[in-house]
Amino acid sequence: MREWLAGGLVGVAVGACILLALVTAAEKTSTNEYCMKCHYHEQADADWKKSMHYAGKTGTVTDCAACHLPPKEDGMLKYYAVKAGIGVKDLWTKATKDKDEIDWDSKRQLEHAQRIVFNRSCEKCHTNLFPEGISDDGVTAHLYYEENAKKLDLQCISCHLNVGHFMPGYEHKKLKGKVETGSSVIYDAPAAVERFADFTETVPGTGAAIRMIAVPGGEFLMGSPEKEAFREADEGPQKRVKVSSFFMAETEVTWQQYWSFYNETMSEGRTPPEKIYANNSRPDVDAVSGPTPPFGFPDQGWGMGERPAITMTHYAAETFCQWLSLKTGRHYRLPTEAEWEYAARGGTSTPYFFEGDPKKMSEKSFMSRFRKADTTNIAHYAIYAVNGRGRTQEPSAVDANPFGLKNMLGNVMEHCADWYAADAYASLQDGAVDPKGPASGTEHVVRGGSYADDAADIRCARRGYTRTEDWLRTDPQNPKSIWWFSDIKGIGFRVVCEVPENINMDN
Repeated sequence: MREWLAGGLVGVAVGACILLALVTAAEKTSTNEYCMKCHYHEQADADWKKSMHYAGKTGTVTDCAACHLPPKEDGMLKYYAVKAGIGVKDLWTKATKDKDEIDWDSKRQLEHAQRIVFNRSCEKCHTNLFPEGISDDGVTAHLYYEENAKKLDLQCISCHLNVGHFMPGYEHKKLKGKVETGSSVIYDAPAAVERFADFTETVPGTGAAIRMIAVPGGEFLMGSPEKEAFREADEGPQKRVKVSSFFMAETEVTWQQYWSFYNETMSEGRTPPEKIYANNSRPDVDAVSGPTPPFGFPDQGWGMGERPAITMTHYAAETFCQWLSLKTGRHYRLPTEAEWEYAARGGTSTPYFFEGDPKKMSEKSFMSRFRKADTTNIAHYAIYAVNGRGRTQEPSAVDANPFGLKNMLGNVMEHCADWYAADAYASLQDGAVDPKGPASGTEHVVRGGSYADDAADIRCARRGYTRTEDWLRTDPQNPKSIWWFSDIKGIGFRVVCEVPENINMDN
């Protein structure tokens, strides 16, 4: 009996020593200095020391483990399991990757950050969501969070992405006043267009200029063949479609162009497009009620200028077209889905307008597990998951398609005029001329894919659609914004101009 008791005491002592050693090891490996042995990107440490979690007004310093590990109160097993998983991953990364080849900028984007920041850790420290001095907008946002956090799976960093690591240019407060467009030129009149050829539209009273490409009409097979790699059911059946000539913007609408529109029309009003154009009237441009101020700069701190304007709703894109039409006296609008695909293909009938096999270029392919994706051609023409660095890029980063259009694939998804229907092609007649899609619907078509998409998802025939409710998930306003999406960044648009009847079609 004594032997059993002695053995038991020895076992307890050994167990206690092991537990103490594990706890001590866990504490020592949770220090900021230890974290930086693997997270050896110097800028991450420098940005942390500029952030509210290090240099805030209260003087409180929040350590790495406080955000990147779940609170111990949620269970020690979960805490140590997460810690072990992160540790193994970090050690493997340090042993097998060159730090200069790691895309550190993409790691600070919300899509990645929400996988390595624990919301419960935010709530543990920030128990009072209504501190003294909070703005009315802040009260509204935090009330919305309290009521919907669990139901909608809301995360604090959706609005406060920069609190842990300082991000230059990133703000989350309501924009006030006009926005500097960066243009030193103010145009007096719209461009003179006398023949069907490329031209640069100049928007009177602003510094906005839009390069328009003359896209000659023709016919093509809309959709993808059944054997095309990564084909989705809504891409068929293929139908032969005829498209009339039109002008299309060389690039997506840029921030410089969009802020010109915003500065002239911004308001708190809500004037539906159908009221603006009631009875086919053409009101004065002042009748166009433009966007309400967004929270912060919706460029996410990536930069503006020639980068595509993003986070705009379909309603905002249509209103921009109405404003542009009234300013220039020409009919600008969003492209139909048929026009968009015809323009994107540029006379080709392959998955992309350039050479390449989707299976070899996609990281979704089974073979991608054994070899790197082929980026030989695609990287020259598209900003996508491999070369996008988690953000939009300027048009100069890619080459144009055969029609002279840039970023038709990748960079940002583009709004089309059509309502979306999964079976839209089934009811489309072969030989249809300028089809406009279903007469009604709940969501609109988006095309082209974005900087975050795989090569499989930016094929010419790939269809997408707006997800309005999901893309406004964290918008606390009631009613929610009709101008700005709160939960999608890779969405923009480009404009089409109809060919005036009296124009010379001879090039």
